[in-house]
Amino acid sequence: MSAILSERTPAAVLWDMDGTLIDSEPLWLDAELAMLRRYGIELTDEVRDGLVGSGLRAAAGVFQRLGVPLSTEEIIAEWTAGVIAGLRAAGPQWRPGAVELLRSLAEAGIPSALVTMAVREIADAVLALLPEGASFVASIAGDEVSREKPDPEPYLLGAGLLDVPIEECLALEDSGSGLRAAFASGAVAIGIPNLVDLTGVPAHELWDSLADVDADRLSQRFRAHAGPRSETTPQTETGDLA
Repeated sequence: MSAILSERTPAAVLWDMDGTLIDSEPLWLDAELAMLRRYGIELTDEVRDGLVGSGLRAAAGVFQRLGVPLSTEEIIAEWTAGVIAGLRAAGPQWRPGAVELLRSLAEAGIPSALVTMAVREIADAVLALLPEGASFVASIAGDEVSREKPDPEPYLLGAGLLDVPIEECLALEDSGSGLRAAFASGAVAIGIPNLVDLTGVPAHELWDSLADVDADRLSQRFRAHAGPRSETTPQTETGDLA
């Protein structure tokens, strides 16, 4: 038995995808800029930073307000095609330490679930690229939730898929909206800033990187912040949160 399993560990680790697991944010930016250029619209730094980690429906609404004359479905479909084409052309660019941590968690018997606001088609494309030994036992995509991040619903659904209490989970996020969702869900929320500064965003800890982080260290930090062990049934409705 692994040494860490003699002490309390997370019931599951819930991962964001874009910017946390894989460095796909540049692919999203390329797709967004191509769309805006077609309509002669400038993407300001403020708007760009606000898009990082946001749900696709919310991001499409931003583009519509900027003047993009397309439906929400048309905007998301174009972005999806652009990101998948970029993934196929460039190959996966995993964030430092992400694959190694996934393998370490699997070896320790701690399940991982993907909680992404990308649509199922993109999530499945990324999951198919994972190297041997790095895997997720469940996943939630952005087109499978009724309320996108920063609402906690995606994380509550992720815990529900694994039939574990959200309070017994640890979540990894790189964006402000995602970190707010994770923290509000009741999970131990760790921020790993990528493109945006997370200073001031509710979180249990901020880390520079996942490099050199293994299941043992992750469990240590979980124990430092988790409350009394929860044996309750996972909640899947945000209205149930106290």
